[in-house]
Formats: sequence, structure tokens, C-alpha cells
Amino acid sequence: MPARAVLAVCLMCVVSLAWGADRLRIGSKRFTESYILAQVLAQTAQPHAPVEVRQGLGNTAIVYEALRSGSIDLYPEYSGTIDQEILKNSRPSTLAAMREQLRPLGLGVDIPLGFNNGYALAMRADTAERLGIGSLSDLARHPDLRMGLSNEFLGRSDGWKGLARQYGLLQRPAGLDHGLAYDAVVGGHVDVIDIYTTDAKIEHLGLRVLKDDATYFPRYDAVVLYRLDVPQRFPQAWAALQRLSGSIGEQAMIRMNARAELQGAAFDTIAREHLAAKREPDHGTGAGAGSDAAGGADRSDAAGNDRNAEAGAGFLAKLFGPDLLRLTLQHLGLVVASVGLAVLVGVPLATLAAPHPGLRAGVLGASGLLQTVPSLAMLAILISWVGRIGAVPALLALTLYALLPIMRNTCTGLAGIPAGLKDAADALGLSPGQRLRLVELPLAMPTIVAGIRTATTIAVGTATIAAFIGAGGYGERIVTGLALNDKELLLAGALPSAALALLAEGLFELAAIRMRRARGL
Repeated sequence: MPARAVLAVCLMCVVSLAWGADRLRIGSKRFTESYILAQVLAQTAQPHAPVEVRQGLGNTAIVYEALRSGSIDLYPEYSGTIDQEILKNSRPSTLAAMREQLRPLGLGVDIPLGFNNGYALAMRADTAERLGIGSLSDLARHPDLRMGLSNEFLGRSDGWKGLARQYGLLQRPAGLDHGLAYDAVVGGHVDVIDIYTTDAKIEHLGLRVLKDDATYFPRYDAVVLYRLDVPQRFPQAWAALQRLSGSIGEQAMIRMNARAELQGAAFDTIAREHLAAKREPDHGTGAGAGSDAAGGADRSDAAGNDRNAEAGAGFLAKLFGPDLLRLTLQHLGLVVASVGLAVLVGVPLATLAAPHPGLRAGVLGASGLLQTVPSLAMLAILISWVGRIGAVPALLALTLYALLPIMRNTCTGLAGIPAGLKDAADALGLSPGQRLRLVELPLAMPTIVAGIRTATTIAVGTATIAAFIGAGGYGERIVTGLALNDKELLLAGALPSAALALLAEGLFELAAIRMRRARGL
């Protein structure tokens, strides 16, 4: 790949980051409610400041690190999570106490949105009825129950470990993505799952929420966690956001979650409908969160038609949606830039190491070791190292993963050159540099290109993880599909990625044919 093309792509990434510096950047976690709340915050602030939404960034650790590093300015969070998971308080704290603890970190918490979304465990109602289980204490009598709990819940200080100690639970839970948990429990693959109390599928699927009879879980009131400089940088937007305080009741949040998970409505559409409904006259029913909870079920025939249209949107509409071009450019940019950087680093390094067996083994061993690091762990390490989320850590991760096939094939290609050809080059009076440039690299080129081909295929598939840290690409659809358990949306992200991999394979095959013809083979 030409060095100028790689530099151009990298420059685009840097310009993109600089362009977003003066925007109010709003993040979200990777579950339905957080997506919706981020859109509510964004659309409220949009008339007063430029806004960028960075959706589905992952669990608490990743989103919080993004906030601390300045990659985002605010995101919707929950008081219990801030209290126990972020601040590590052993006892429940007030919002004022949390503010004081967050202030030295340059952070603040404000705008209680008006509802509590707590953790709970749930079972199929028929299973709970048959076993006589109605509370968490009852679970202790059934150590053989199969538990499928989200990985975040398993690792949280206010999650499974503390819960198991509190209730004397002996089950051995398996990690399960929250978006897949409802299908798993309904299908009988697991018996107990962790839920959020505002999840739309609880009532829809007839699950029984087990009573927290020992009051283990704290309140998880929805709030906004933000950087302290936000009110000064965006005073008008912050004033608008303040008016969201107390504006979302629990039933209203459940309805919004249902619009996404049961009717397939887009997150921005749901937020727009909610904010429009709050602006409508209440006709004597009151203007608080309670009236919103009680009154928004059937707003108008137009809204009903919109819901039906969205629910009827087929797979092709998702596959060829308006975001396809943007996601394609993001995905392609990550792949081209990462493979290009890997070539610029890997080929010279392998060329230097190839003549020296010890150095060659060390370099290939180090690059092979990088391949064994799980992709999400690699991203977490790089986020902490570079102090930001988005394209930069994703680009670094993909580059590291692309190094091994490029370096290994470069070493293999150079090692496979017959000694007689090297002696002939020396006999012609070529310097070592000339021999490398004019004889060895051209002969090794087919093998090197094969390594670049392998690296490109790996990068196309691995680039989907970039969406977990807000770098975009086809993985954005996959992440959202996981959150909604939307198989069509998952496929709408996977198929373009597979098509891009096939296209890359075709282009490399054409290049290989041309190289063989040029060599007279």
C-alpha cells in the first residue's frame, strides 16, 4: 500500500478527532435503555450546541474510562452503580455525598431523570411456581438451578459475589450477554437470569421477578454523570438538560424500552416521540412523570401508523439502511489504515530480523503472543494506555493483530530465496542493500503479498469490535443487534463485513494473477 494513502487515512482520523473536540459528546452503555436515554439527552441538547452521540461503548468500566479521559462529556448512569461500582462505597450514599467524592476526579452527577432501574433476578413463572420460588432467599434451596448472568453483573461489586454471600447461594452461574438472556430463559437453556427492572420483556414473556427480601440491591436512580467543565463549555445545552429532571417515570421508560425491543423502533425515533409527548398539553392530567407514565400509550393515529411501519420494516431495509455508506467508509478506513501501518512496520522489521535466527524467533514470537490476547482485553488495555476511546485504540489493536501474518510471510519469503541467486548477486558486485532491493524483495513479494492478504481478511473480521468503543464500522449494527436481540440487525452487520472480506480476497487474487503473469508463470 502506498505510504501516502496510509498517511491520508491517519490524517483523516486525526482531523475527525479534532473536529469533534468542540462538540458535546454523549456516550451510552451497550443495552437498550442506555441507547434511548443517550438519544433523549442528545435531542434535548441539540438545539443549543453541536452534539455527537457515541452509542454502545460497552460496560461501565469502558464508558467511565471514556468519560474520565475526555473522550465523552457525559452519559446516563445509575446512582447505585456510581455509589458501589465507581466510588466503591460500602454503604449507600446520597447524591450530594457522591458529588463531593467525584469532584476531585473532575466529574459531577446531576439531573435525576425520575425513575429507578434496579437489578433483579427473574425466572419463568411456571418454573418458579413449580419449585415454589418467589424470593431470592428461596434460591438457596435449589443449588442445581442453571444461572445465566451478564458478565458485568458477575464482576460488579454490587453483583453476583455480594448477592451470593448475602443469600448463601451455591449456584455456579455462566456468563451470558444481556441481550440474549431472555431467549435463553424462555427457551429453557437457563433457569435464572439477571434483569433490569425497567426491561420491557419481563411482562411480555411472563417472567417472575424474585423479591429481594434481604434488601441487597440499592436504588439505581437514573442520573447524568458528566465532566465538570460541561456547564461552562455548553451553558445553554446544560440548562436545557437540567429541565429533564424528573421527566421520565418508570412506566414511561418501560414503554420506551418496549418500543425498541418489541416493536423495532429506532432509538432516535423513540426519544423524539417521548420529548414531543412531554411538550404536548396534558389536558388536565398533570405535567409530571406520573402523567407521562399514564398517558402516552396511544398518542395519535400517526404515531400508530409510524409504529406499524417500523415493525414491518424487513431485513432488506436494515441491510441497505441509510447508515450503510457511513459504516462502510468507517470499516474500510479502519482496515486500510491498520493493514497499511502493519505493512510499514512489519515488513522492514521482518527484513532486518530475517537473516538472524535468534532475532527472527524473538520478533515472530512477540507478534504471535499479541495474537493470543483477546480482542476486547486488547482494546481495554489500549484505551487505558492512550487515554481515549474511538478510532485510535481500535486502529492500534487492528495493526497489532495484522503484524504476525505480514512479518511471518516476509521472513518465510526471504528465507526461501535460493543461496545460488544470492551468490550471483554478490558476484555481480551488488551491495547488500542493492541485493535486498533488486533481488530478494522482488522474489519474496508473492509470499509477502499473501501475508498482507491474510492480514486484511483478519482485519475485516476483527474491525467489527471497534464499535464496542465507538469507532463505528459494521460492528455498530452487530452491537445494537446484540443489545436488542435483533437477529436481522446482527445479520445486517455481519453480511456486509463478509462481503468486504470476499471483495478483498478477489482483489488480492487479481493482484496475484498479475504478478504471476509478470514473472512469466
